[in-house]
Amino acid sequence: MDGQPPVVVQPPASDGGRLVTIRGEDKGVAYSLFDVLDLVHREGLPTADTAVDDTELIEWRGGGPYDWNSGAPEEA
Repeated sequence: MDGQPPVVVQPPASDGGRLVTIRGEDKGVAYSLFDVLDLVHREGLPTADTAVDDTELIEWRGGGPYDWNSGAPEEA
């Protein structure tokens, strides 16, 4: 491995979804932490509650495991 975690979660899109790549392949869009854990589990990687904070397993870009909106201001 080149030092990059096998799981990368991209910043939230405008709809709040976050693209998840595992070992360099797009695996789906997650709309919650549970979605990320489901994708990780399907790939046979650890899914313990502590896994979301494991920087050797998951790289969170544009926000951590509890950030699921785009950060864009809501329209009135």
